[in-house]
Amino acid sequence: MEEKVKKTFYVTTPIYYVNDVPHIGHAYTTIIADALARYQRLTGKKVFFLTGTDEHGQKIEKTAAEKGVSPQELADQVVVRFKDLWQKLNISYDYFIRTTEKFHVEGVQKIFKKLLDQGDIYKGSYQGWYCVSEENFLSEDVPFEPDGYKICPDCGRKAVLLQEESYFFRLSAYQQALLDFYESHPRFVRPPGRMNEVISFVRQGLKDLSITRTSVKWGIPVPDDPKHTIYVWFDALHNYVTAIGYDWNPELFATFWPADIHLIGKDILRFHAIFWPAFLMAAGFELPATVYSHGWWLKDEAKMSKSRGNVLDPHFIIDKAGADALRYFLLREIPIGLDGSFSHQGFVHRINSDLANDLGNLVQRTLTMAVNYFEGQLPALAEENEADRELAKHWTETKDKVYDLYDDQALNRALEEIWFFLNVVNKYLADNEPWKLANQPEYRARLARVLYQALCSIRGASYLLYPVMPETSVRIWELLGEKRKPAGLLTSELDFYDYQPGGKISRTKAIFPRIDLTEFISETNKPGVVAQPSPEAGAKEKKMEYITYEEFKKMDLRVAKVIAAERVEGTKKLLKLQIDLGSEQRQIIAGVAETYSPEDLLNKEFIVIANLQPAVIRGIESQGMLLAAEVEGLAIIPFFNREIPPGTRVK
Repeated sequence: MEEKVKKTFYVTTPIYYVNDVPHIGHAYTTIIADALARYQRLTGKKVFFLTGTDEHGQKIEKTAAEKGVSPQELADQVVVRFKDLWQKLNISYDYFIRTTEKFHVEGVQKIFKKLLDQGDIYKGSYQGWYCVSEENFLSEDVPFEPDGYKICPDCGRKAVLLQEESYFFRLSAYQQALLDFYESHPRFVRPPGRMNEVISFVRQGLKDLSITRTSVKWGIPVPDDPKHTIYVWFDALHNYVTAIGYDWNPELFATFWPADIHLIGKDILRFHAIFWPAFLMAAGFELPATVYSHGWWLKDEAKMSKSRGNVLDPHFIIDKAGADALRYFLLREIPIGLDGSFSHQGFVHRINSDLANDLGNLVQRTLTMAVNYFEGQLPALAEENEADRELAKHWTETKDKVYDLYDDQALNRALEEIWFFLNVVNKYLADNEPWKLANQPEYRARLARVLYQALCSIRGASYLLYPVMPETSVRIWELLGEKRKPAGLLTSELDFYDYQPGGKISRTKAIFPRIDLTEFISETNKPGVVAQPSPEAGAKEKKMEYITYEEFKKMDLRVAKVIAAERVEGTKKLLKLQIDLGSEQRQIIAGVAETYSPEDLLNKEFIVIANLQPAVIRGIESQGMLLAAEVEGLAIIPFFNREIPPGTRVK
């Protein structure tokens, strides 16, 4: 039986605390969602992309009182922070929900009453350590401090002991139902390691969940018992159903629910992967397909947050480098699921290397040649040769890989594939030397063919890049005179040779000017922007972490000789090396391809950590790690200047 293809796609971000300062972490989640939404629209699906703000709770109530305004007035004043940033980042959301909206309040109250009437909610009394900053009760395994208090592990602030009358949700009644669901839906929580965390937590036993407060007034009142306010998490999670029509637009709700993917930070995994599905089960809703828990962007080795005072202002980076540069960096730098440490050096290197050199220089020089040699209008083309056909074939293979990776939410790998193809195009131009053909009139048709192949490649890559870099893609289409646009083009219809310029090809300046690192760091240190010290300053100020000699002795350092080397297909940085360790041969994966070609390393000797736990990188097992210095983002290997027997121990 043929599998039914889903014609809709519903993606959500968390709703962000209106009291927060929007930072790189917020931008990261929302950019992921935007890229997925844009891609799914290209496939012809009807898409609903939801984001918004969480405007209830004790933090808002407290801040408003300090400022002498009502909580609603405070929310109205600061919600624009998020809307302004999303506009600058070209976020294509379909709806921006605010939890103070009337339809949301009424929807949450209706669900609460339904669960109360059927016995899934009951009244009792609760005592526990509560963090006002995170609006969450601490788990019982958080230890007491010497002064008898508990410290919130998320924000580091002192919790307060609360005891009050409360309504409880019977979470314990759904323990087995949740475990059964996880078993039958293994992709419900991604990445897989987070699913293991969730299952382990649930198997330890679930306690009923306090879901109202009498000490907080700014929130949704409990139906028929207004002295209780519905707990901010029960309130906030239900935005995913109220925003798409629950209780006010049945047709919209039936079209998009259940959600295809909830994108969240790993710190709120428990709420989305345990509490939320239990609430939905109780209310009789179908469960979402996937909760995708991404990692954190760190600053000074800590999660960015207003309470820590270490947030990075994305407005500054956008103003300096452009929205697409930030979008590209965040999605290319790390796989969804892993933590990333934001460094201005890493950002500048990525922009200068990938965007200014690989993409920008390719676009600029190809368009310049088309204008210089043909005044922007290509004449009749020579017939394809084998190299031309190989380039077109490579693009088609890249397109198929990229679509599969977008479907699997592997955005950084999709970008790796696109950049691998751009390097192929650059090599094609280098091999065919159009600047030499231009001096030989008898090869005019061949010159036109070479430039046409390069222009088709740039056009094709721009469509693959569109979900991540929409502004850049549109700019490229304008320069190419491209008539077709994503609104009228399904991904399945995209073909390499579709390119037919609708007008003259335009000359362009650099679409991504290079950034000066010193100037970038200097401007970051201005008031209002979180400072990023220079590399030299950081080296002086960062305290070195010492290890003992006994710890050092645990590392088995050996001389290794390279006996075979090749690039890892689909990557820009990785080489697969076969090494001789004297008593055995091994395989390692090394991120040195930007510095060394495979031929450069043959018969070379260097130091490896031989007793490092094997790891799987891009599906290939790596049985060790070579040592290298990092200089301006490039790996520099210290080689031996005389022949040493492979396997010799390094002390």
